[in-house]
Amino acid sequence: MLPRRGDVYRSPGFRQTLARLGFAAYRNYDRRMGLISSLFVHKVVAAATASDPGDNARRKSLFAAVKIDPDQPIDPKLMVEDAAYYELCERAVREDPEGLSLSLRVGGSMRCDDYGAFGLAWKTALTLRGSFARAERYGLVLTSVSTYELRTESGRNFMMLHRSGERSLGLRISNEQTISAIAQISREVAQEPFVPEEVWFIHDAPKDTSAHESYFGCPVRFSMDRDALVVSERTLDAPNKLGDSGVSQFLESHLNQELADLPSEEALAKRVLSQIAESLSEGIPTINNVASALGMSGRTLQRRLAQDGHTFQQLVTTARRDLAFRLLRLSSYSLVEVAFLTGFSEQSAFNRAFKRWSGHTPRNFQLSANPGTT
Repeated sequence: MLPRRGDVYRSPGFRQTLARLGFAAYRNYDRRMGLISSLFVHKVVAAATASDPGDNARRKSLFAAVKIDPDQPIDPKLMVEDAAYYELCERAVREDPEGLSLSLRVGGSMRCDDYGAFGLAWKTALTLRGSFARAERYGLVLTSVSTYELRTESGRNFMMLHRSGERSLGLRISNEQTISAIAQISREVAQEPFVPEEVWFIHDAPKDTSAHESYFGCPVRFSMDRDALVVSERTLDAPNKLGDSGVSQFLESHLNQELADLPSEEALAKRVLSQIAESLSEGIPTINNVASALGMSGRTLQRRLAQDGHTFQQLVTTARRDLAFRLLRLSSYSLVEVAFLTGFSEQSAFNRAFKRWSGHTPRNFQLSANPGTT
C-alpha cells in the first residue's frame, strides 16, 4: 500500500529533488525526432580526421552517415536528426585511437563565431552571467534536444545542460562535447582566466579521467545528478572582453525573431511538458488545468497539440517516464516513492508501465544504474 501523498512529499530530500528534476529537466522531451545543428557534425568530423586529414574517403563517409554534403559551407541553421548525430559520435569514438578524449577535442574546437548570431550575442554580453542567460533563452536556435539553465543552490552556481533520454554512449559523448564547448567559449570571452570550481556529469566515469581534469583544470565528478559547470560568483560577474550593451540588444532582437520562426511544436509541446512535470508530485494533471496555466482553454490546447502531431496523454506519459528514469538513478529513493511521485496510485501499475517503457523492471533498472546498491 502506498503512503499518503503528503507524507511522501514531505520526506527528506523530496522537495529539493522535485525542484531539481521537475521543471527544468523537462523543458526538453523525447520527441519522435530531435534536431541538432550540423555545425557540431563538422566539428566531430574535423576532430575525428585530424590525424589523417588526407583521408577524404573517410571524411565523406562520416558526413554521409548524417546526410550532409561535405562540400557545402557550414550552416549552423542546417539541422540533423539527433539519433543520427549520436550514432556518428559513437562511430567516431570507436574508430579513434584516443577516443576517450574526442568529446573534449570537439568541445575545445568551438569558437563563438562558429555559432552565428548566437555566438555574437554570447560574446557581447556584459558578463559571463549574461552569456549564460543567452544560452538559457536562445539555445533552441541550435538544437531542439537540449536546454540550459543557470541555477544557484546552496551557495553554488550551476550552469546546467538538460537533455532527456536514455544515456546511450552517443548521448554521453554529446553531453561532454556540450559542457566542454561551454567552457571553451567562456574562456574566449572572459577577461579573467575561466576555470570552473568543478564539473559534474550524470554518466559514469571512463576508465581514465585525466584528460577531463586536464581540459577543465578542476575536479571532474561523474555519476552526479546533473550535467553542469560549477562557477563562482566572481567569475560570473566579471566583465566580458567585448561586452557591448547596444550590440547585445540588437542581437537579442535577431534571436527573438529566430525563436519566433521555430516550428510551433518546439514552443507549445515543451511548455505543456514543463507544466505536467511540475504537477506530477501532486497527481496527474488534467488537460484543463494545464491549459488554464498556459492561458487557454482545454479544447484549444487539445486542438493545437493535435495540429503538431501530439496528444496530451503522450506528453503525460513522457513526463512520467523521464521522471521515473531520473528518480531510479537516485538510489536513495524507494520504488514506492518513485511510483508515487510519478503519479501512480499503486506500485504494481508503476511496475507494469516501467516494464513497457524500458523492457526492465524498476528494481533491475535501479540496480544496474547503481551497481553498489543491494
